[in-house]
Amino acid sequence: MSFLGPLKPITVDDDALRAHLESAEVPALLMTVAHLTGDLSVLREDLRAAGWLFAPQGGLSAEQRAAARETAFDALVRYRRAGSVPPPPPDRETLRRISGWAMGGDTEDMLPLLAEEIVLADQDPRAPRWRAKDLAAPAGEAPEGPRDPAPVRVSIIGAGMSGLLAGHRLAQAGVPFTIYEKNEDVGGTWLENRYPGCRVDVPSHLYSYPFANRSDWPDHFCTQDQLLEYFRAFAEEYGLYEHIRFDTEVREACWEEEHARWRLELCGPDGTRSVRSEVLVSAVGQLNRPKLPDIPGRERFAGPAFHSAAWDHGVPLAGRRVAVVGTGASAYQFIPEVAESAGELTVFQRTPPWLRPTPHYHDAVPPSTAWLYEHLPYYAAWHRFWLFAPGLRGVLEGWIVDPDHPPTERAVSAANDELRATLTRHLEAQLTDAPELLPLVLPRYPVGAKRVLRDNGMWLRTLRRDNVSLITEKISEITEDGVRTADGVLHEIDILIYGTGFAASHFLAPMRVTGIGGADLHDTWDGDARAYLGLTVPGFPNLFCLYGPNTNLSGQGGSIFYFSECGVTYLLDAVRLLLESGRRSLDVKRDVHDAYNAWVDRANSERAWGWSKVSNWFTNEKGRSAQNWPFTAQEYWRRTRRVDPSDYETPDRPGRAADPAASSGKR
Repeated sequence: MSFLGPLKPITVDDDALRAHLESAEVPALLMTVAHLTGDLSVLREDLRAAGWLFAPQGGLSAEQRAAARETAFDALVRYRRAGSVPPPPPDRETLRRISGWAMGGDTEDMLPLLAEEIVLADQDPRAPRWRAKDLAAPAGEAPEGPRDPAPVRVSIIGAGMSGLLAGHRLAQAGVPFTIYEKNEDVGGTWLENRYPGCRVDVPSHLYSYPFANRSDWPDHFCTQDQLLEYFRAFAEEYGLYEHIRFDTEVREACWEEEHARWRLELCGPDGTRSVRSEVLVSAVGQLNRPKLPDIPGRERFAGPAFHSAAWDHGVPLAGRRVAVVGTGASAYQFIPEVAESAGELTVFQRTPPWLRPTPHYHDAVPPSTAWLYEHLPYYAAWHRFWLFAPGLRGVLEGWIVDPDHPPTERAVSAANDELRATLTRHLEAQLTDAPELLPLVLPRYPVGAKRVLRDNGMWLRTLRRDNVSLITEKISEITEDGVRTADGVLHEIDILIYGTGFAASHFLAPMRVTGIGGADLHDTWDGDARAYLGLTVPGFPNLFCLYGPNTNLSGQGGSIFYFSECGVTYLLDAVRLLLESGRRSLDVKRDVHDAYNAWVDRANSERAWGWSKVSNWFTNEKGRSAQNWPFTAQEYWRRTRRVDPSDYETPDRPGRAADPAASSGKR
């Protein structure tokens, strides 16, 4: 694999150029050409993608795609003739015109964010612009305690996507850090989840660090092994392996008030030991602890039984009677794979998922796509924007509850009902020859109340196989021989697989974390995790949670990479503030934290997942969503660009009341 590097000039002849353009995502290609040439007339209204939220190529017809490629070809011939010299990033008006054409409306409020996105592949606008060695407390201000030659050291827990990013940014700033990882390698969830069919459901060209994108992603939605390779290559390329202590578990983290630092109790290859650092970063995420269902008799089953996140590859499935409990995102991926080899496969479904048409879900990326990334200036950025755009505007609007609709368990708004009709037609079209399946697979809850899954037809083809049975009757117990349902039927099986997701609400478990006055973080949360911006918790100074409470996207578009970028930007600014001001700690004010969480809770209650009564992993045992971010991706970017010092306690200043709509948003 290779990361995108400096651009190469276009030297191919006309026939080769035309051939390369055949693999382009046409809306992104037109945006690129408009930017390269400055000729915005190529952004014709008749070539604008009306179906951009769902369809590849924005739903453009073959005739529209051909016309767009011809327009792009003419422009690129001129670009080649002029020497293939890249233009500067788009000015504000060009950015507004191009993005507005793509999104079908005014994008004025998005321009600052987009200016960070539309850059050449070898540029990194979110990199810290400061170095730790250059910062000191302002003249005349004594630091809160004796200065250390390395006054801020950072411990990071987890070497997955967020932990690696945090390490890279700290290295750029010259801040000493160590990453502690319980596994033997990097990758986090992409190291641990190795079930058959495991792949990402975010486009590969978006599911990556923007400053370290690949030109040669093999699939539109890459598989687990390809993503693990990416993380390994990233850690190698940016020198992170030397900072990681593998096979090392953090058992406890304790805030030492007298010294304003964290003490970590570690268990690793050399036994137990303690380490200390001024800043602690939790990068363990939300999807790292498998959840087993609370079903009577679960421990009685006599055959092999395992969770998808701990797949037992030593158990042969060929010709066996296999049962799968659950039809969530992971089960949706591995069930078709299991069906290929199992003699009989019984699928126990509690609630069916809504399916989003994605015909290219399992398709390889055309070889010429890499050529486009390597030779067309800004194509990588505009393509990424095209994939990211639904997270800025489009999808979330369909999840918002309209009290005047009125909302029901069918739909929460007119837009939601229209979306329901579209996805229902998608299901019906696949079941014209098996109408008896439709009542079993058609959800009875609003679209967006549970995770919407990508679909290329494989799921329903699998359920229609002769060796597959879909059971919707409730499970009453598990016995030595199989699974008994509420109707009294015992389904005899040889192997039991749980596709029942993760204990996503149990943030930072099983670590013990104690803050000011010995307060226990898990006791403080009492099963209902909250954090300011998903990052900081009152009473636990200098602790930052990446992919923390209420930072999960629920189909809005974008990816968790983007949220981690935002969280790490905030983390780096907090470290800068500690270094520059001489403050020993940052402890978010209780009123700021509480007002912010009240704002988030109100919005979550007005989204499909918060309003509907259907069970979902977005809601914790308290009936509250501690997972989901209920606003746009842009809103999170706006609030995490930099730290507002007034949001945090200082020894000589009392807390102040916070306006959640204004806090961190004025900057």
